[in-house]
Amino acid sequence: MTEAVDGRAGGGLLVVGDVVTDVVARHRGPLAPATDTVADIRTVPGGAGANAACWAARSGCPDVRLLARAGRDAADWHDLQLRRAGVRPLLIADDDAPTATVIALVDTATAERTFLTDSGAVHRMGPADWSPALLDGVAQLHLSGYLLFAESSRQLALAARESAHEAGVGVSLDPASTGFIAGLGIERFLALTEGIDVLLPNADEASLLTGLPQPSDAAAKLSRQFPLVAVTLGAAGALVAVAGEIVARVAAPEVTALDSTGAGDAFTGGFLAARLRGATPAEAAEAGCRAGALAVGVVGGRPTTE
Repeated sequence: MTEAVDGRAGGGLLVVGDVVTDVVARHRGPLAPATDTVADIRTVPGGAGANAACWAARSGCPDVRLLARAGRDAADWHDLQLRRAGVRPLLIADDDAPTATVIALVDTATAERTFLTDSGAVHRMGPADWSPALLDGVAQLHLSGYLLFAESSRQLALAARESAHEAGVGVSLDPASTGFIAGLGIERFLALTEGIDVLLPNADEASLLTGLPQPSDAAAKLSRQFPLVAVTLGAAGALVAVAGEIVARVAAPEVTALDSTGAGDAFTGGFLAARLRGATPAEAAEAGCRAGALAVGVVGGRPTTE
């Protein structure tokens, strides 16, 4: 196994990804076309990368950093929200594009959500935003998969991965979105993620990437390309695979779900924080599931900071 799979105790976590303004609309039952649907609507900070960073801090990682790009319109607000969550923000303020915005439609009857996404400043990140010096004191680099879906941010992600490999820093990635993967192409996505040490897909993403409907089969197949794979299964927990075999099946705590937004990001944050403490992959998956259970109990994708 590689050093990344064995884990590194201590050291910081650098997340490179997205910071997003989430508009969460919670409604009960189907939307009523061409008329009004009653909903509770809140504006909260989000973004897969930012959420994962906040949950890593919430899960006990003492040094979590986030490199992201936000519009000048909301950069200060996002900086404050990240600091309150225990994350050191490395935000680049963009004068020419707004902060990314996601409208999350959450059916309160099922806690399932549908996203409408405006990537805004996220995909304007580029290689010029990267420096190998950002890895000083870092033991794990985590890349948000959303970076791979535009040319400029894709080059940033590849540059960061190469710097991490040269520095002996492990690299993890969440695939981010089945819709965007399908648009990019599965073969191209897998080629771009070559050299990633830890892959953290959900069951749908794992199935899409392998063509295998059973999560255990998909996890096992992916672990022949990626040294460590943890597949989230929602309320059913998670699977961990190494070298083509399932090595752990982890149950999720039983909770009443309020909003599933950010549950996968929470798993990622909890998983990586545990690995940096020296946890085994199975122990890290348990920590990730605990974080995910907390996430579905709050509106939005971040831990509460009150």
